Amino acid sequence: MELVFSGRVIEWRGPSPYYFVRVPDEEAADIREVAAIATYGWGVIPVEARIGEVAFQTSLFPKDNGYLLPLKVAVRRPCGLSAGDDVTVSMTVRLQEPQPR
Repeated sequence: MELVFSGRVIEWRGPSPYYFVRVPDEEAADIREVAAIATYGWGVIPVEARIGEVAFQTSLFPKDNGYLLPLKVAVRRPCGLSAGDDVTVSMTVRLQEPQPR
């Protein structure tokens, strides 16, 4: 499943700060339709994403009936991203192969 969306970089301040882009509601609904065959546990969804020229692999975090795309320093720094910046994300949800019984 391939998706393209825009969102704002948000900062979550906990013991360590984390940065995310919230997946918009429409795309989150599409992801929920395949979540059972995409997740490898705990509701996280493996994805391949691209922002500008930076491609990376990560997992979406479920949050409030939607998903958050984490942005590590290795992604934010080369893209020059900070909290409050608007970004366009190209993302592919990686579906898990069925396990033989």
